[in-house]
Amino acid sequence: MLVFSCKNLSKSYGGRTLFSDISFELYQGNRVGLVGPNGVGKSTLLHLLSGKDESDSGSCNLHAGARLALLAQQNDIVEGRTLIEEARTAMQSLLDAQAEMMAIGELLSTASPEEHRKLTDKYDRLNEWLQLHSGYAIEHQVEEVLHGLGFAEADMNRPLSTFSGGQQSRVMLAKLLLSAPDVMLLDEPSNHLDIKATEWLESYLSRQREAMLIVSHDRTFLNNVVTTIFELTEKGGIATYPGNYSAYVRQRQERYDLAMKTFEAQQEHIEKQTDYIKKNNYGQLARQAQSRAKMLEKVERVEKPVQIGGPHLKFDTSRRPGDIIVEADRLYKTLGTKKLLTDVSFQVQRGARLGIMGPNGCGKSTLLKLMLGELKPDAGTIKLGHKVDVGYYDQHLDTVMDDLTVIRAVWPPDDPTITEQQMRSFCARFGLYGDIIYNKVGSLSGGERSRVVLARIAALHVNVLVLDEPTNHLDIWACESLEEALQEYDGTVIVVSHDRTFLNRVAQMLIVFEDGKTHVVYGNYDTYRGLAAQQALDKPKGKVEVSSAPAAATTGKVKRKRQFPFRKAVELEADIASLEEEIRVMEEQLILPEVYKDGIRVKALMTDLEEAKARLPSLYAHWEEAVELNAAE
Repeated sequence: MLVFSCKNLSKSYGGRTLFSDISFELYQGNRVGLVGPNGVGKSTLLHLLSGKDESDSGSCNLHAGARLALLAQQNDIVEGRTLIEEARTAMQSLLDAQAEMMAIGELLSTASPEEHRKLTDKYDRLNEWLQLHSGYAIEHQVEEVLHGLGFAEADMNRPLSTFSGGQQSRVMLAKLLLSAPDVMLLDEPSNHLDIKATEWLESYLSRQREAMLIVSHDRTFLNNVVTTIFELTEKGGIATYPGNYSAYVRQRQERYDLAMKTFEAQQEHIEKQTDYIKKNNYGQLARQAQSRAKMLEKVERVEKPVQIGGPHLKFDTSRRPGDIIVEADRLYKTLGTKKLLTDVSFQVQRGARLGIMGPNGCGKSTLLKLMLGELKPDAGTIKLGHKVDVGYYDQHLDTVMDDLTVIRAVWPPDDPTITEQQMRSFCARFGLYGDIIYNKVGSLSGGERSRVVLARIAALHVNVLVLDEPTNHLDIWACESLEEALQEYDGTVIVVSHDRTFLNRVAQMLIVFEDGKTHVVYGNYDTYRGLAAQQALDKPKGKVEVSSAPAAATTGKVKRKRQFPFRKAVELEADIASLEEEIRVMEEQLILPEVYKDGIRVKALMTDLEEAKARLPSLYAHWEEAVELNAAE
């Protein structure tokens, strides 16, 4: 059922056109991801669709009786309310219906026969409406959503004023989910969520019937939730790609390749015709040449296609450090009454790429600050190695001063040999070009400021990068550029991140905060998920849970314990190839017109695809173990 549409929507700011003549429709059950580089107008479009801003032209139409809601970015907290009270307000219409039914029930006992019929009809209508909207399970719904988004039982009766800004943003998300509008407009819904809460949200959204338009730079989230991608281009248009994010990437490349071939073929034709005209402008073939010239003038020129790309980031080192970069021994740290680190020991060797992951507030950023000497441990020791030069990316972007211009903030200290032109070129590599380099840092957007911090670190030529949530303010293409730069970097990388795609592409080893403990995983995020899935399968079978945490985390040779049953590597390779082929076939089916127009079929196919992808990391982890251990046993 069609629930929302917009036609010929246009918007400009300060003489710059963000988008023009955008038209699309949303049907019940559609889950659409809206992607595009920072600054193209994704959030602006959501505000236009919600009525919080006005378009220059065009119209938006909400189906009669349908409700639309935009995820609020500004917290509207009522003083004195507790968390549970605030969450219940999202379901006020259901609570009012319950109260009205109770009042009708009391009136029925004294009503006349005629009034009794009217009251009974009204009671039945309210009862039917409550059943349709699960109105008799309000408390269960509220608790499910709040727990899913990471709130503990102890939080339920806490005043909202005691929660942090990020926690209050999660309350706004909870209220939107509970209100269940027919059209959800979600702007970066996973921004303040850790991985566990994000995965719960993915599962929750995938089960809902509402139409959704979601702005997100979380590629794994887009893969697991959406069934269509809208790309808002830098030229102000919108392109539609059926399927999830991975399908979009493949289709976008295919469309680009086809457009480039068309462009090149036309250019070759024009070049040949132009050459013929020049050679035969005079003489016996002049009339033919003139005829071809007229025909050439009428040819509609194909524009050269342009691919969205990220900045060309690069990090270099100036000197070689010692073999050991960081060493921690029996580390303890508390914050107030909360134990963050308990008996943590690990070692990071030169050249490692270490990822640190875990729930919000578990101590990840605290661990980084202990490494840097900004905090002192309550017990134990942690120290940096010999000749270690650290470049630190703070998730709050406070390492650059607001009153400096961009070029001065990036300029390395005490280097009189660098010219302004060199610094302009250097800044341009990080997507900072034109007049922006003379703007004050304090006037920049989050994405721009993030690039300034990365450029400043790169200009120092450090041999260790310590990065706290570096992808938070970057668009998808800048994230990919950063991942490629870190893969090519010959120094050591220590990074805290909730971005699962980023951890998969960058990390070779993980320190995982989980259930009040820390343990080490040798591999990336998919390796961790594979091990967790295998342990979950082993528990019902009565197998002893395998610990993945040696006493010290290093990147050197450590005897690995077997996590999976013995199987030949060649058998696992065949299983992996078969499963990857299944995934490829399902992704191809998703882009077929007869499939993506069938919402029920798409939903079933997406469920099968998600299940297949969930099995793949475990198979890879099993294969890696077989390659490493089978020959040694």
